[in-house]
Amino acid sequence: MKASQNIVTGLKKRILLIGGNYSPELTGIGKYNGEMIEWLANHGCECSVITTYPYYPQWRVQEPYTRSANWYRKEISKGDHPLSIIRCPHYVPQNPTGLKRLLSDLSIFVSTFFALFPLLFKTKFDYVITVAPPFTLGLLGYLYKKLKGATFIYHVQDLQVDAAKELGMIKSSSLLYLLFKVEKLILRKANVVSTISSGMMQKLENICQKTTSFFPNWVDVNAFYPIPDKTTLKIQFGFEATDKVILYSGAIGEKQGLEMILHAAKELQFTTGVKFVICGHGPYQQKLITLQKELNVNNVYFLPLQPYHLFNQFLNMADVHLVIQKGNASDLVLPSKLSTILAVGGVSIVMANPGTSLYKLMQTSDMGYVIVPQDQMVFNSAILLAVASDNSAKAHNARIYAENRLSQEFILSTFSQQILHAPPNKSATLRISKVFESV
Repeated sequence: MKASQNIVTGLKKRILLIGGNYSPELTGIGKYNGEMIEWLANHGCECSVITTYPYYPQWRVQEPYTRSANWYRKEISKGDHPLSIIRCPHYVPQNPTGLKRLLSDLSIFVSTFFALFPLLFKTKFDYVITVAPPFTLGLLGYLYKKLKGATFIYHVQDLQVDAAKELGMIKSSSLLYLLFKVEKLILRKANVVSTISSGMMQKLENICQKTTSFFPNWVDVNAFYPIPDKTTLKIQFGFEATDKVILYSGAIGEKQGLEMILHAAKELQFTTGVKFVICGHGPYQQKLITLQKELNVNNVYFLPLQPYHLFNQFLNMADVHLVIQKGNASDLVLPSKLSTILAVGGVSIVMANPGTSLYKLMQTSDMGYVIVPQDQMVFNSAILLAVASDNSAKAHNARIYAENRLSQEFILSTFSQQILHAPPNKSATLRISKVFESV
């Protein structure tokens, strides 16, 4: 299919995305929102975006937006298929506790509402897509559907309210009750509900009593690929050629439980050549640095998020990748970083509870090691096993899995064909689920 070819039979489709995160954020939801809209625009759709200024995972507005972040800003992206982007001001807490995250999400909801309001008097969008979190943006999708008759697609990247409850970020039972009621309303009013894992699909279907679509995160398998020569890469990034590099790359927050890396480093600090790297930004980083000093470990290195043009090389440098999360989040939040790890043929140690979709995937695919969360001794043993083993078969399996099931072109073309081609009905939702699940 040529990039300029219209993916949708008949008239060009007009699509509005309302999301709290967007490009140029390099990780998390913003990355996927940006890639999705750019792909749709390049394949014939007329796309517009209402979003915030880029702030994640640093939790501060990034350059070159810092001077304009106190008010609205409209951008027209450059390229063969330009799209309109409205940036909205919002509250960005430096220390995002549970309450401050709620206030941040509320500010996003209010500011995006005022950006949406003028669009109610302009030419109708055929589809309005909202991405959670923040889950409350689904109310704006429903509002637009109600007033303009657009098809409302509600995509869930993170079961935000469930995670906040399980992790103890919100303790008020009354507030949780209200948030769950709002979430249930949004799910029932959406024409299409989609999410990124089978475990989350089941939970959503239990809430709203309707079929949920499987719309997983993807990876650009042409941009991320295996590089055989790890020795040169290790030297390039400042390590010894013989080092065994254990890498965590991603958001540094409370839900990951990254303090386990520091305790593992303490236990293995006299194991020759084992080096731990924590790469990224986040509100929990300073606590980890403080813990490193308290434990007096010298085999842990904190590195900033790597630029995109070096990221494939950086991931290939690692001998073992860490996908860490706390046990009470292991089927509510599917780690998006895993898809990129698989694309480079990375061998990972993944924490997941038995019975969860992530655990089943890792257990049956033989492309890494899966262990129960929050067991320090098991984690330490898994690291020693991984660095001592020949992992070439696992690395090969990881790359093949990414090529066959996680490629950006396959996932987005299937989404566009099965959802954007079809009227908003139950059969359309069922078809997209079956297409992905049959691969």
